[in-house]
Amino acid sequence: MNTILIEKIRKEIENLAPRTGVEHIGTVVKAGDGIAEVEGLANVMMAEMVTFEDEHGKPLAESLDQEPVVGFVLNLEEEFVKIVILSGAERIREGMIAKGTGKTLSIPISSECVGRVVNALGEPIDGKGSFKEEDRLPIERTAFGVMDRAGVDTPLHTGIKAIDSMIPIGRGQRELIIGDRSTGKTSIALDTILNQLNEPEETRPICIYVAIGQKESKIARIVGDLAERGALAYTIVVVAGSSETAALQYLAPFTGATIGEFFMLKGKDALVVYDDLSKHAVAYRQMSLLLRRPPGREAYPGDIFYLHSRLLERSAKLSNRLGGGSLTALPIIETQQGDVSAYIPTNVISITDGQIYLDTDLFNKGMRPAINVGLSVSRVGSAAQTKAMKKVAGKIRLELAQFRELEAFMQFASDLDPETKMRIEKGRRLSELLKQPNGKPQAFEKEVLAIYAGISGFIDSVNVEDMNLFEEKLITYVERHADEIFKTIKRERAVSDATEEKIKEMFTAFKETHRELFLN
Repeated sequence: MNTILIEKIRKEIENLAPRTGVEHIGTVVKAGDGIAEVEGLANVMMAEMVTFEDEHGKPLAESLDQEPVVGFVLNLEEEFVKIVILSGAERIREGMIAKGTGKTLSIPISSECVGRVVNALGEPIDGKGSFKEEDRLPIERTAFGVMDRAGVDTPLHTGIKAIDSMIPIGRGQRELIIGDRSTGKTSIALDTILNQLNEPEETRPICIYVAIGQKESKIARIVGDLAERGALAYTIVVVAGSSETAALQYLAPFTGATIGEFFMLKGKDALVVYDDLSKHAVAYRQMSLLLRRPPGREAYPGDIFYLHSRLLERSAKLSNRLGGGSLTALPIIETQQGDVSAYIPTNVISITDGQIYLDTDLFNKGMRPAINVGLSVSRVGSAAQTKAMKKVAGKIRLELAQFRELEAFMQFASDLDPETKMRIEKGRRLSELLKQPNGKPQAFEKEVLAIYAGISGFIDSVNVEDMNLFEEKLITYVERHADEIFKTIKRERAVSDATEEKIKEMFTAFKETHRELFLN
């Protein structure tokens, strides 16, 4: 019996093919607050993935039958490396073994992730099962150079009249949404996602909503609303809620950008919303202070500008040679008491191609959306507008700017000349016309018609308090009696002289049938 056993062992030893390989191993000398300080990992790279083993050489996941404990290198020092732990940090103790994997931090990506909710590591968390991995992309990459880009010339319609007419957003642009808490920043971003239902399916962008440090209840409500309205079919939600670690909140926007790039490189259009980068900066500050990096202004580390610039520079409109895809970014920044000159707001303003500024005073006055036209700007401008919108919206910004100036002057003047009174009355009507409730984005052709009615003088005799009712009835009337106008504008993306004549004829007929809306 023993002879047979010895013979069997001898044969196994003879057939054993020795395997050789190099492993980079270090020892944990300090652990706490989600950071592990490791000695001996001399050859690791920045952002390299690191796994951990217990004192007996078993991977932590195997020994405790839990998720593997993984970290990534964020500090390379002379004698130590500091590793940020992504999950299970409480299980790491001094004396444990850390192994370099030779791979930088990457996430699994697939076309099947559309319509899903994923975490900051790209893993599904919506209970609908896993998806087939098509590719695995690094979470950070160098942005495309100037020669790889094309000019931004295709509009991304938000469905919000005030934005599409005065602060147009193009595909491949980075437009900041900035304002105090509870002024409607997230609503603008979500309305933009919902409005893509009004776009043709073949040109509809893939939308990515990145929730950074938001309450889980708010995120669940947003996902439910998108699903109910049918917008989740072309949307991916990346979640790093307020209960997640600072490391995952730091990674979430980079995950969103990587997913967007995956579709951009396939020649498709993608839109990514970062909600919000103020919380992202706070998470990075927390990690940096724990890593003992020197604090600077407002206790943020010196590279906070570089953090956001390398994230937002990844948004681009690619040249035809690279497929012509685009990645549009809508970063959100929360200000404190309207202070746009604070550190993070000024940083992101200087990185982006314009900003939509939401004013608390306008919000309290009942203006929805509460966009301050004077402080809002799009540096792409009319290049990202269709001919139809360019034609009808050319004067509206000037009219509103003059109205705001006269409105302030009007408080001190008792007697106004007729021309000033007329400008003020028209400004009041245009302001009412641009009001729009949350969750009701308008199709492009309906926006064009409403704004044309505003600048052509057709609304001059409408009761100011009846402006919303007027717009509602006008659109219903055109849908029933002159639907060809909408179809022509949608098809041609322009307002020709012939179409303009039809609109004027329709206005006359509408006025005859709805006299109660107009002043005598």
